[in-house]
Amino acid sequence: MNGAGNDFVLIDNRDGSATLSREQIAKLCHRQRGIGADGLILLRNAEGEGDWAWDFYNADGSDAEMCGNGARCFASYIQHTIGGNGELSFETACGLIRATIGDTAVTVCLTDPNGLALNETITTSEGEQSLHSLNTGVPHAVLFVDDADAAMVDNLGSEIRHHDHFAPAGTNVNFVQILSPGKIRVRTYERGVGETLACGTGVCASAILTAQLNDWPADVQVQVLGGDTLGVAFDTDGENFSQVQLTGPAQFVFEGTVAV
Repeated sequence: MNGAGNDFVLIDNRDGSATLSREQIAKLCHRQRGIGADGLILLRNAEGEGDWAWDFYNADGSDAEMCGNGARCFASYIQHTIGGNGELSFETACGLIRATIGDTAVTVCLTDPNGLALNETITTSEGEQSLHSLNTGVPHAVLFVDDADAAMVDNLGSEIRHHDHFAPAGTNVNFVQILSPGKIRVRTYERGVGETLACGTGVCASAILTAQLNDWPADVQVQVLGGDTLGVAFDTDGENFSQVQLTGPAQFVFEGTVAV
């Protein structure tokens, strides 16, 4: 499946039979030697208050706490595989996620963001960089640029992702261009993946921080590298944010079997 170009391998593991090593996950996500994906998701039975639960892995096989585009795909996958009334919840490492599946889009309500940090400066090989940070399920740094298409996402994104300022866990890095009031363009370098065509949690962090810094209404349209536009809405009370909703497509690519 893919959500705005951010693609995933999804496996029904309700019976608990799929036990994959980090190396096996990385091989399945490899674009030349496997299926090819930005991440892998296992559907499993809930252990707490959610309807379902997931195990989520980055393309390199590392664990990830959350993925916004993956959450939309996961909700649509459950609706397609198991059925339901278009609303469900599932347990993740960062908390309970609620989803609503529509005819053309899926909306997920993320856990409340935390860790807001504004106007920090770090030193890089390209000089000092002013950035802002917010955790929207996973940590994100946001840099504003004049032209997102000209941003050095691979080089500078990788450097900031591993920067001592964000040690030991590192951070995801978003390059944000303001297009007009209430509309931005974002490119994201993700931990464990590299640049992706879209990053749901990065889109949310970028939208919230841009709105906060520019006194915009809490409803932002975000263009991503894959060509889609995602919607982000949220409630705000000063520097506290809640009810973060991410809306966008979740599309099936194919179904099949693979030998591991």
